[in-house]
Amino acid sequence: MKKIEAIIRPEKLGAVKEALEDANYPGMTLTDVRGHGKQRGIKRMWRGREYRLEMLPKVRVEIVVADADVQKIMQAISQKARTGEIGDGKIFVSNIENAMRVRTGEEGEDVV
Repeated sequence: MKKIEAIIRPEKLGAVKEALEDANYPGMTLTDVRGHGKQRGIKRMWRGREYRLEMLPKVRVEIVVADADVQKIMQAISQKARTGEIGDGKIFVSNIENAMRVRTGEEGEDVV
């Protein structure tokens, strides 16, 4: 099993959720986060003065998937979250050793 964490623009969340549902992965955890990448935020103008907005609002989507579905899910997220502009986000993949459904005590890939 793998855990996919995607940091995306908030306005792309609806399209990403729909893509995950279409891929038969409707379960996910969402967290509102703030941060920046290499660009260190964006410049804005307000009342004739320039200022830098460093910590941009993003959404972190976390989903645990079967090993065989990792590329499919990454592609689905990437295609729906992409605008082609700086700040589209990142996708991280990490290993999950085990999972347990609390209600039944089931373990392994059957719980995802």
